[in-house]
Amino acid sequence: MKILVVAATRAELAGCCTAFELAEGSFIETPHFDLLITGVGMTATAFAMGQHLSAATHYKLVVNLGIAGCFDREIPLGSLVNIVNDEFSELGAENKDEFLTIDELGFGKGKYTGKAIPSSANLQAVLSGLPEVNGITVNKVHGNKESIQAITSRLNPVTESMEGAAVFYCCTRLGIPCIQVRSISNYVEERNRDSWKIGLAIKNLNDWAIEFLTNS
Repeated sequence: MKILVVAATRAELAGCCTAFELAEGSFIETPHFDLLITGVGMTATAFAMGQHLSAATHYKLVVNLGIAGCFDREIPLGSLVNIVNDEFSELGAENKDEFLTIDELGFGKGKYTGKAIPSSANLQAVLSGLPEVNGITVNKVHGNKESIQAITSRLNPVTESMEGAAVFYCCTRLGIPCIQVRSISNYVEERNRDSWKIGLAIKNLNDWAIEFLTNS
């Protein structure tokens, strides 16, 4: 059984693609792992994973890799984190100034947890050095002081992405172990591209991924 690596864009795993000489395309197979490029956002991610996994449920582990924004300025840009819980933060309803989650509405579940392979000593070893954090998955990344304060007060997340919880959701429904490792490219603040460290984040993410996939 192989590992399935899931990423929103090929650019986020450019180093891996070069190192393993991966062909172009949205789905690439290798003898030891497969790579699925889903597209950006939770809808594209859920569709791509559902379409692929409905015909191929032979994976021992799904690894979601990508970059993320960070609410915690104590975490340096370029750092890698292990996102163990992820939540669809916008899934629910507004009730005047109050937000009602999908759970509170009684229509489903909004928070999902990653689950690694219990018996994999190698996986536990490579994850052991990464901080375990909680993330949120959004359709609209935060870039407004008021909305940042509101989401921090309500959920106190460490990271935000546009795909993470969708990957956890699919794997939970199918009973496939899944982890999410992301590299911090920027702090969540009013949009300021000059302060982003996307290149550093992608380099560090790919260095980790290459080592992990080589030894898995």
